[in-house]
Amino acid sequence: MKEDARKQRNIDRLRECHPKFATLLQNVINDMEKQLFRPRIQDAWRSKEDQLKAFKTHHSDVEFGFHNATGPAGEKMALAVDVLDDDNPLDSAVRYLLALAIAARNNGLTTGILWHRKGQPALVEAEAAIAAGNIDAKVHVGWDPTHVEVVGVSLAEAKRGDFSDLA
Repeated sequence: MKEDARKQRNIDRLRECHPKFATLLQNVINDMEKQLFRPRIQDAWRSKEDQLKAFKTHHSDVEFGFHNATGPAGEKMALAVDVLDDDNPLDSAVRYLLALAIAARNNGLTTGILWHRKGQPALVEAEAAIAAGNIDAKVHVGWDPTHVEVVGVSLAEAKRGDFSDLA
């Protein structure tokens, strides 16, 4: 994607997010760009129908997720996005994924880099690399490493539209 289109896409997707989350996410994007990565918000807000499709195809473990959050008038207020490496959208390098996880953590957010499914080992090496700020570590990553979401809001709160912990 050309640079202007990538930047415009990010602006458009940030508008689909809760304002506080959008601010934190913009900081993540800025941190990534300072490292010469080209982060692209692929998806922000997601309809209930699209979320159900993601659930049924095992691309999500939940029928309602942070992507589905809305405000009191039904306005889009996603609390999660998927941030791809625009230079490698189908196969992000571990270096990019670690940089994203570190930038997210530094800005009070989290990613799916440490998510493991039943029967899979915990991702201790990835956690150590994130804690050390080491984007060059050779580690295995979790099943949804480009997913970035809020911390401190439960799915139940998001479903109710209770964003008091983000204010």
